[in-house]
Amino acid sequence: MNDICCIGHITLDKIITPKQTVYMPGGTSYYFSHGIYHLKDHAHYKLVTSLASSEYQSVNELRAKGINVEVIPSRYTVYFENKYGENQNNRTQRVLAKADPFTVEKLKHLEARFFHLGSLLSDDFPLEVIKFMSAKGILSVDAQGYLREVRGEKVYPVDWEEKREALKYIDILKVNEHEAAVLTGSSDYDEAVHLLHEWGVKEVLLTLGSEGSLIYAENKLYRIPAYPPQEVVDATGCGDTYMLGYLYMRNKGASYAEAGTFAAALSTIKLEKSGPFCGTEQMASDIIKRSPLKAERLTSVANMLQLQ
Repeated sequence: MNDICCIGHITLDKIITPKQTVYMPGGTSYYFSHGIYHLKDHAHYKLVTSLASSEYQSVNELRAKGINVEVIPSRYTVYFENKYGENQNNRTQRVLAKADPFTVEKLKHLEARFFHLGSLLSDDFPLEVIKFMSAKGILSVDAQGYLREVRGEKVYPVDWEEKREALKYIDILKVNEHEAAVLTGSSDYDEAVHLLHEWGVKEVLLTLGSEGSLIYAENKLYRIPAYPPQEVVDATGCGDTYMLGYLYMRNKGASYAEAGTFAAALSTIKLEKSGPFCGTEQMASDIIKRSPLKAERLTSVANMLQLQ
């Protein structure tokens, strides 16, 4: 039995920023796996990924670190181009190749306490996979892929057609402010997280970039600060880093606020360098202790509106 099992495609990424252009592996599964390797308790972690045999080098690198990786063969590897402007919260994408979707048949043997589905494109995880995996453990989903439709090479924002059925089976859902607005039709953060919770999600994580994040669970809303980085270098993978930190701490029995602040600190460390998170738990702890910013309970819409 694994504590956490991340499932998702490793990609080929072309990352363009005002300072540089970098070619490297990527995707939720890549950033999640390399990041969790640097945390103390990763022995019971497993990655399940799918990519073409020509790209197995990225898998071999993870296995050389001792990460348990299971590969489902695919005809192609997902190939993303991510382009950032001066504002790292804004990104444009192209998809130059797609991998085969995950199926129940390929995943039915897995055992873990937490399953995290790192969706990148709308057809990565069909509804039947969500239903099936929810019965096997605590199901965490990154909504980003379900809101991306590829036409040609371009990525277009779309709504998740099966969201009302799928969300009934999802325990933990991560969205950013744009994704929350698309899913709920509301740009009001308070209303959006409440709707997602009403539709079945037990823990709603709403990330707001430099404004921090919100966690809604058990009818309580928590505001998690964003710890300012010393330098903004590369935002790619920050959302995945947040999720690995959050699930890592929730697995250890941490509260929602404790897990959120740890996740936020990891994201700050990752933001300061290109590539996956490569810091330590102690570094994250130091950031939290030094900062005057604290997690807080939000008890009214008036508190929430201060974020907008």
